[in-house]
Amino acid sequence: MARFEPRSTAPARERAILVGVDFGRNNDWTLEESMAELGRLAETDGADVVFTLTQRLDAPVPRTFIGKGKVEELVSHVYNLGADVVIFDDELTPSQQSNLEKIVGEPVKIIDRTALILDIFGMHATTREGRLQVQLAQLQYVLPRLRGMWSHLVGEQTRGGIGSRFGQGESQLEVDRRLVRERISTLREELARLETRRKVQSKARRDSGVYRVALAGYTNAGKSTLLNALTGSEVYVRDELFATLDPTTRSIELEEGRKVTLTDTVGFIQKLPTTLIEAFKSTLAEVCAADLILLVADASDPGVERQIHAVRSVLDEIGANQIPSVLVLNKCDLLTNEALTDLEARHPDAITISAREGTGIAGLLYRVAREASRGDATVTVLVPFSKGILMKMVHERCQVIRELYTDGGLLATVGASERMRSTLAPYIVPDGLLVEDNQGSSHHARE
Repeated sequence: MARFEPRSTAPARERAILVGVDFGRNNDWTLEESMAELGRLAETDGADVVFTLTQRLDAPVPRTFIGKGKVEELVSHVYNLGADVVIFDDELTPSQQSNLEKIVGEPVKIIDRTALILDIFGMHATTREGRLQVQLAQLQYVLPRLRGMWSHLVGEQTRGGIGSRFGQGESQLEVDRRLVRERISTLREELARLETRRKVQSKARRDSGVYRVALAGYTNAGKSTLLNALTGSEVYVRDELFATLDPTTRSIELEEGRKVTLTDTVGFIQKLPTTLIEAFKSTLAEVCAADLILLVADASDPGVERQIHAVRSVLDEIGANQIPSVLVLNKCDLLTNEALTDLEARHPDAITISAREGTGIAGLLYRVAREASRGDATVTVLVPFSKGILMKMVHERCQVIRELYTDGGLLATVGASERMRSTLAPYIVPDGLLVEDNQGSSHHARE
């Protein structure tokens, strides 16, 4: 028998109670569906849901968000079930959170959906920009919630008496608020510098003529798995919400020879906090800078229609609604034939795939190639051998129809985008310079 029994050093999972209110206003998501998603968020953040408390109200109760009777019921469940944290499905005001904390008592934490999502983001952010964005969103959330934890110092300042006229400087609460504001300002400046660098890189990609595709979709819809399937890369994949936050860009070559870039972006969710949208605007700018958006949805989820609507709402909010998009219904291997037929009937223009199984990928690539060539026009160019970079661009960024190496350089008939036609303008030659001789060999016709 061992002298010492080994003990796990992993943090114990917290016991969570979920609280939701049906206000009868949101017809897209039922309360049950929203609470189920909140449960998945809690599990992703390392908690076990031990109870779910719901109520129907016309409007939130100003003091405690839920009614007095429900608050009493909540306190009872907290102590009977040994809960560590109470999570509300809607955002609480600072005063509501403070009042609930006083009623429930320490050490039980009272948080809302926004705080939960911010905590998950903080856990999953890996790049410097991602961590800065999460810090900014967290501090913007915390600032109005700083409360009078140092009220005894404030009391000393206002009590009067000898020495009080000189004052004691700022109260600790004022110091905390000032420090948070200063940190927010510093983070914004750092993110602005990173955003400037990102814009330079994005402009370089845009000017290069490379066709850019962004993957956008509901969290856990399989965007990273799809990126891996399309590019053969090994981006981190896990069956949890917000598994990846930082944008990942990979390039692929289409069958026609054209090179395109694919960027995986942060997943969206219903009730996405406004602070997150603001903090992640430089990351979301990758979506706005795309030539095509692949809107990825989980076809096996019963709420797939609502998820599609939620993603499109966020795209509208960030100004990406004018960019061409293709709906990609992923995880179709989990559907019955009848359910798949019904889904295809409702979305006839969508591409149905299984990124995990690899089915439908060829059809998706064909659709991307068709979209990439939508604005193309056919031109014939003669590129001198001295313009090696331009010759490479012709092969990577155009659809090469015919080509011939001549004494004067590369003579090619290509399908080129407007940007590429502008780049190739000095080298465009009249049509018909590629002719076939009687033996079927091509040559440059000279005048």
